[in-house]
Amino acid sequence: MASSTSHQHHDASDSIVRPRPMKPGNPMVLRAQGEDGSLKANGGLKLENQLSGLSSGRSTPLPPDAPPSAVSISSARKQVRAQQKHRLFPTIDYAARVSHFDPKSDYRDFRGFFVLFWIGLAIMVITTMLRNIKDTGFPFRAGVWALLTERVWQLALSDGAMVLSTSLSLPLHRIFRSSKGWLRWERGGMAIQSIYQAAWLILWVNWPFMLHWTWTAQVFFTLHTITFLMKMHSYAFYNGHLSTTEHRLSALDNPENVSTAAAVRYPSTSPLSELNKEKERKKHKDEEEALAELREDLALELTSPLGQVTYPQNLTVYNYADYILVPTLCYEIEYPRTERIQCLELFWKTLAVFGCIFLLTITSEEFIVPVLHDASLRLNNIPSTSETLLILSETISLLLFPFMVTFLLVFLVIFEYVLNAFAEITCFADRRFYSDWWNSCDWLEFSREWNIPVHHFLRRHVYGASRPYMSRNMSTLVTFLLSALGHELVMGVITKKLRGYGFLAQMLQLPIVALQRTRWVKGKRLFNNICFWISMILGLSMMCALYVLV
Repeated sequence: MASSTSHQHHDASDSIVRPRPMKPGNPMVLRAQGEDGSLKANGGLKLENQLSGLSSGRSTPLPPDAPPSAVSISSARKQVRAQQKHRLFPTIDYAARVSHFDPKSDYRDFRGFFVLFWIGLAIMVITTMLRNIKDTGFPFRAGVWALLTERVWQLALSDGAMVLSTSLSLPLHRIFRSSKGWLRWERGGMAIQSIYQAAWLILWVNWPFMLHWTWTAQVFFTLHTITFLMKMHSYAFYNGHLSTTEHRLSALDNPENVSTAAAVRYPSTSPLSELNKEKERKKHKDEEEALAELREDLALELTSPLGQVTYPQNLTVYNYADYILVPTLCYEIEYPRTERIQCLELFWKTLAVFGCIFLLTITSEEFIVPVLHDASLRLNNIPSTSETLLILSETISLLLFPFMVTFLLVFLVIFEYVLNAFAEITCFADRRFYSDWWNSCDWLEFSREWNIPVHHFLRRHVYGASRPYMSRNMSTLVTFLLSALGHELVMGVITKKLRGYGFLAQMLQLPIVALQRTRWVKGKRLFNNICFWISMILGLSMMCALYVLV
């Protein structure tokens, strides 16, 4: 939402799309300005006279054969407008305009509210510090800080080992590619890679429990484990597809005994009927022409989108290490890059990461943990169901605002600061990690715009990979099912409870989306956005209260 005036500090090659053009100047002032920018003494009559042959600026141009009376009236009107600034009480230039917050307004720069958000958090920190000094003599509580710093070196070493263990996919793939028997990717290679990924996931998900880590360390390690599972899966399966494509292209050197069916890009999102129709169309083509086109399609599939690298040139340790660091979950042979690292930008992003972690700690320590602790003590002494429900309702209401702040801070620290910091380190040019999810009208729209890297992974490796075998609705169901299982795994690791609340809540999003797309509700964007935010804020605090207290 940066304003257009900040463009002056960018290079001419800056290709970032800016949503707001430069605000036009006051037309009354522009008419009265000379070439040097100073105001003319006659109110700009000279400029108006120069333009009068083309347009009056406010009315339809006079035709060349206009009568003298019309010319006199037009001249008088221009003189009156030009002399408005000389009046003691100048007239106001009224026009048909809308307010900035009007849905029909083109104004999109609300950076001031972003600044206000940070000022509000600063006020929260200052008042919390003063209250703690009054109550305890110290500005901060030490409970959550102690959890964050406990066994931190053990966490760092384990995380490094977990990341390093994903690199086994590179030598495995080299074996699959060079094999001429059952170890080829399309034969036994895919099964071996899948078994390794399953064993890898089981090991590292159980690792924090075996070492008895704190819940904060478990949250970080589990999220990092799921992230690198997706990265490893994308690397292995995309390169597996490329190895199959390479073998098929090589086999076409002797096309007598090989299939000449049309190439299908990975992953194909076309239904089976469309693929069959494509094959039928190929049969009617000239055999040599079809063979040449097939070779071209296969060769194009083996080349990166930028055209600089071709498989298997990417099967190097450097390429894999670079992929591990770039902030994306979908592997490509090559990525667009910036020219250099902006060290100052990297410094501010890194500083913002630690600032957000500090604010998250303050919010949890002061407004979440005490509420949950108090509710837990009260529930242990109250056997009545009605009183239990009352305590749960009160706890959920007290957690609404803290969890809204926590949600926004988690979004900023991950998608705005951590991912952008790694993008700066690796010169990764595509910084679109999220879209305007805050304007979402249903949960499908939110899932597409809140976390674009995960959305791309699920669409490419789950939804897209399943479309040739399933209908559109079934593929969507499978994608949501896998995502819900991932969220339930994270909540189970945090609370050490498998309750299924998160899984149920996420799967209920599908019928809610179906209801919102009926003719009675569809198109009411304001109403749907209100429902989205209410369900988001209420759902976060409700999930926390249910998992921790029930």
